[in-house]
Amino acid sequence: MVTSRIWFTPEQKTELWERWKQGHSISAISRALERRNKTGVQRIVALHGGIAPPPRHRAASALQLEEREEISRGLAAGRSIRGIAGALGRSASTICREIERNGGLRAYRATRADKLAWERGLRPKRCRLACHGQLRRRVAQKLALQWSPQQIAGWLKRQYPDDPDMRISHEAIYRSLFVQSRGVLKKELMAHLRTRRQMRLAKGEDRQGAWQDRRHGVDPRASGRG
Repeated sequence: MVTSRIWFTPEQKTELWERWKQGHSISAISRALERRNKTGVQRIVALHGGIAPPPRHRAASALQLEEREEISRGLAAGRSIRGIAGALGRSASTICREIERNGGLRAYRATRADKLAWERGLRPKRCRLACHGQLRRRVAQKLALQWSPQQIAGWLKRQYPDDPDMRISHEAIYRSLFVQSRGVLKKELMAHLRTRRQMRLAKGEDRQGAWQDRRHGVDPRASGRG
């Protein structure tokens, strides 16, 4: 018999990561979320390399639903794109692109356009190290010398004080190392991390929970413990 996959709601994911950051074990988090096994929680934590993903939000410059509704009403009333753009305080090119990518003049619908815009935002973005070759090489060189991500971030800030393209946070370096989907830094560089772990640990981790995970056969490298 094939069983359907049980998904986590946004609220459950928030609680999962809050508990993980507090140092709860995979087993403890699963029990708190009333999951009968640890697989689901373990999969989410491993997918993100033990680092809680940043909360999603719309860019300040992005069109809002209210603006899209105004566009839809303007089109229905036969107003020009320039007229709609002027009323919204937006450029005509912005409104034109918005209409073209969401069905055109006759098929544009505000709610559907807003939903599609949110879904497009879910697509993976190229991370900072993927976009800046020199930065990537510098980070790789320092990791090979067994510098910590914190040391690298601080050194870059001092070495390139006037070059924003050569800045990166230690968290961004950890993400590039631990989150497999990024695939930017070579896997060999993982060996240069002092901890030798395959996943970022939360502060104040629950050692008792970690021992229980091992006892029940959970790979500590996969669960983020040990």
